[in-house]
Amino acid sequence: MSEEKVPATEVSEVTMDAEERFSYELAFHVLPTVAEGEVAQVFASIKDIITTGGGEIFDEEEAKRFDLAYEIVKPLEGKNRRFSSAYFGWVRFKSESSQVLDIMKEVDAHSQILRSLLVRLTAKEEANPFRFHEALDLSKVRNIEVPVEAEAVLELKTEKEEDTPVDEDKIDEALEKSDV
Repeated sequence: MSEEKVPATEVSEVTMDAEERFSYELAFHVLPTVAEGEVAQVFASIKDIITTGGGEIFDEEEAKRFDLAYEIVKPLEGKNRRFSSAYFGWVRFKSESSQVLDIMKEVDAHSQILRSLLVRLTAKEEANPFRFHEALDLSKVRNIEVPVEAEAVLELKTEKEEDTPVDEDKIDEALEKSDV
């Protein structure tokens, strides 16, 4: 093989100002074993960790209980414990990047936190926070009851083979009778 030297491209050195502050969001789950009255104290302790670590809090959503999408396993007191619900909340803050690692070490060591996630926010994310608990309250999902006549016709439709044409008039008649 021949040695070929590739010309070096110009690289400008990126230097970060040690005092530059970025916006972060710390999302966390509080263990469901924490009494509901004590969740506010855990939330306050998380905010204290951030402020004593040099962070400046500018937005938050208080931790509230909800069912998790899947079970989370966490080793506690020598046993793997499974949790299907937790209290979820988040805090947005500004901090120097050099201090964020120390803040996360303290949050991870907190005995009442099930799980946490820290993300650096873009300007657009910072301007438009997603309020999780409000979104749950504004759920636009609703159940529609299908009348018995329409259910019977729909079942017939699914029983037929795909190649066989379905009598659309029967479906329309059943739906008209049921006022759907």
